[in-house]
Amino acid sequence: MDVASVIRQRLVELNLDQKDLAAAAEVTESYVSQLLTRKKLPPAPDRTDLYHKIEKFLKIPATTLSKLATLQRKDELKRALGDPQPTPLLREVRELILRKCLPAKERQIREIFEREPFGEVERLVTQKLLEVVKRVAKEELESENWLHLIARLSGRSYKQMRVFVLEFLDSDVFSAENCVSFLDPLIESWDIDLATFAMEIVLSRRLAPGDPYKFEFVEREPDQPLEEEAGLKEFLRDRSLSGDAAPDEIQFLKRLRFKGKRPTPLYYYRELQNLRDPLHFRRPGGGGGTRAS
Repeated sequence: MDVASVIRQRLVELNLDQKDLAAAAEVTESYVSQLLTRKKLPPAPDRTDLYHKIEKFLKIPATTLSKLATLQRKDELKRALGDPQPTPLLREVRELILRKCLPAKERQIREIFEREPFGEVERLVTQKLLEVVKRVAKEELESENWLHLIARLSGRSYKQMRVFVLEFLDSDVFSAENCVSFLDPLIESWDIDLATFAMEIVLSRRLAPGDPYKFEFVEREPDQPLEEEAGLKEFLRDRSLSGDAAPDEIQFLKRLRFKGKRPTPLYYYRELQNLRDPLHFRRPGGGGGTRAS
């Protein structure tokens, strides 16, 4: 039993056809046909609203199709594990990405892209641009106005555009058509700091109003210190100081870092009291205080 067989069975039982299902799911008949003939793999449940619409229309118990789709996709993944990685279709995409780059940096970025085809910088930029566009597409999937607008811009009908968005959201390997169709209208410009790889992505105000997306890559220290502080060891041995310190409190104290200073047991005692004092912390959702910038 798979997604296609369950849907086909319900269509027969309810005396409905593919045209009825396409209308209810707001997709094209061609898309439904490919799904039911297994020419198209069922989309990932977390990337689509299709199963909810179909289950509601065909009176199928909730999450039935989602669970079946997850199993089918796992089986397909196992079969595909031995396949070679596809070659990225980047020529058309690369030119579009470079055109959207801030003019002052386009020449420098182009030289990097051409010197290292699909290298670290190009992969990072492409991944982040697609990640942002995918996020917008997923948020707007239920907006008929947004779909109608982007459909007009791309010369498609509403249902064709909805199918295109669903396929885009379900893609792990993007075609040049997918990339260009969404990156071009949605991305206004982007910039990258080549020293830190921090990125700023500005979206079209018409299609995705709001603040630019910013990505920063911060180097963090390891969770565990290389060596436990001598002052902490003394603090833990002295029961008059550490007393009933809970495991999570001790773990917090272990994570504290110091540069060029060696804390005393008394320091850890005071830090523990600060951690326990409710006046030092705001309640979730509470106001007051100064907002950090």
